[in-house]
Amino acid sequence: MAGFVSIRNLRKSYGTFEALKGIDLEIEKGEVVCVVGPSGSGKSTLIRCINRLESFSDDSTILVDGTPVMPGRALAKVRAEVGMVFQGFNLFPHLTVRENVMLAPRRVRGANRATAGEQADRLLQRVGISEQADKYPDYLSGGQQQRVAIARALAMEPQVMLFDEPTSALDPEMVGEVLDVMRDLAGTGVTMVIVTHEMGFASQVADRVIFMDGGEIVEAGPPNELLGAPKHPRTRNFLSAVLNH
Repeated sequence: MAGFVSIRNLRKSYGTFEALKGIDLEIEKGEVVCVVGPSGSGKSTLIRCINRLESFSDDSTILVDGTPVMPGRALAKVRAEVGMVFQGFNLFPHLTVRENVMLAPRRVRGANRATAGEQADRLLQRVGISEQADKYPDYLSGGQQQRVAIARALAMEPQVMLFDEPTSALDPEMVGEVLDVMRDLAGTGVTMVIVTHEMGFASQVADRVIFMDGGEIVEAGPPNELLGAPKHPRTRNFLSAVLNH
């Protein structure tokens, strides 16, 4: 049976370099999946394909809630259902924090200013930075900006949230505040796919951890199995290097 996010034979090449080598993956509604692996293993490319920020091979298929992720009118529908948080915060510097969160519901969904503003205030409270609503992004710390980026993604009330190493650009003391927001979000039933190098976080929040290397899924399983007792030598070598670093 197909999952809420269904990926079949996902292939992606950059010239002669094959970044993804026929990925098959089913993600259930409400599931929290953490994707781990070395740099260059295809993790970020995989999740960027889910909302087609990256194109992919014509013989590959991605469905989100039954809708194909293909260029055209259906793609706008998929992107409205899929929120994404990047390594960089990508906030508009000329807009206040509140206006950044209000923008997509007003532009894409046609929400009026009052409704969008009320929703923005609720979301900023949820991510713990309501007191920053009238400031501009440049006046916030990196951790605060990333929490605004999460609120902005949630403003479209997405069915799926994608996170591409959301803490990797942060100073170490700011990582925890962003992970706390994501931990809370994981308990709300939203489907989450998280590329992360935070193994402790993955062990706490994930329903399933996927280890990628060389453009392939090498191993997948519950966090206590994959992180605690990996079966594949490539997984063991990676975890040994990361956990002993």
